[in-house]
Amino acid sequence: MGFRGFVGTIVVIAAAVAAYGAYAPDQAGKLWPAAGPYAQKLHDLATSGRGRAERAAAAETKGPPPALVSVTPVKREDFPLYLDSLGQVQAYNTVTVRTRVDGQVMKIAFAEGQMVKAGDLLAQIDPRPFQAALDQAKAKKAQDEANLANAKLDQQRYATLAKQSFATQQQLDTQNALVAQLTASLAADQAAIDAAQVQLDYTTIRAPLAGRTGFRLVDEGNIVNAAQQTGIVTIAQLEPIAVVFTEPEQEVTKINQLLSQGQAPEVIAKSSDGGETLAAGNLILTDNQVDTATGSIRLKAEFANKDHKLWPGLAVATRLTVGLVKNALVVPSAAVQHGPNGLYVYVVDNQNRAALRPVAVTHQNVDEAVIDKGVQESDRVVTAGAYVLQPGSPVAIDQTANTGS
Repeated sequence: MGFRGFVGTIVVIAAAVAAYGAYAPDQAGKLWPAAGPYAQKLHDLATSGRGRAERAAAAETKGPPPALVSVTPVKREDFPLYLDSLGQVQAYNTVTVRTRVDGQVMKIAFAEGQMVKAGDLLAQIDPRPFQAALDQAKAKKAQDEANLANAKLDQQRYATLAKQSFATQQQLDTQNALVAQLTASLAADQAAIDAAQVQLDYTTIRAPLAGRTGFRLVDEGNIVNAAQQTGIVTIAQLEPIAVVFTEPEQEVTKINQLLSQGQAPEVIAKSSDGGETLAAGNLILTDNQVDTATGSIRLKAEFANKDHKLWPGLAVATRLTVGLVKNALVVPSAAVQHGPNGLYVYVVDNQNRAALRPVAVTHQNVDEAVIDKGVQESDRVVTAGAYVLQPGSPVAIDQTANTGS
């Protein structure tokens, strides 16, 4: 036998032993010494391949591991209907305090950023010129009062003399006219006194409303006049405060009906990102016309704002309550999925397997959805992890995220 014949024999023997070993590995092991080292390597390859196949078959029989999901029970509760929008905080009233008389600022009586009450002293204008004018008007009145008193005495004398024909009727008429003239002068004097008193009062500048002062616009010692546009300070009323926002024109009728029925729909003001609730108030006004450019209506809500969380100019997210669905089946909005055949949710049964349920959603907001049909109260719906599920998939419930399951 030549070299080639020897090698061929070894290959044939090794192949035969390897094939036999796939069915009777224990018996085939006794044949390897005769097959030589090359056949031993072939045996190793055959048995390792069989091991991988067995492991793959076992894994296939066991199936994939359960999917980790979060679940929440379906609840039956009242569901408020909201309209979400964006708005801006406005001071309920804003006043720029200006002087109404000319003069020098003698005193600034407020601090910047101070909360003031209506009637609190803000500034004092030099009152001396106005006090002098008042005193002059009072003196003029006293003078005319004395003249009137004397004229009335002469009137009485002329009346007596006219009866006795010692004075003419013309003299009496002239005296009567003088008395009337002096009486009118007294009325003019009183008006001058009142005007001078008003001007004097204007030198004391007081807060016209309660609110918070802004930056001081005039310093002590400056000359101010009534014609100038620059004020002394601006006061913004913070309690209460208003939020102006918009809603689609389609909602105007519903909102006006609520207001006409004497209801004041609740409005929630949140931070602009919607993460923090700042205050709760009530709707008080709808604008008298729809903005045709945007197809929306402007609304105003009032907030007590005792904690001053709302600030003039602040952008906020608003939520207007326009109705209530009583005794509704409510699920988190995250549980509702969109498919080619419509909306659906995954429900986890008692064997912790997922079942796909088509649902009809009647109302939905960012957080919750109302289900008209497809689920029942206390069904456990998947709120996280649904993207890996198939109908009948086993699931493992994430207990750290499911306090209600």
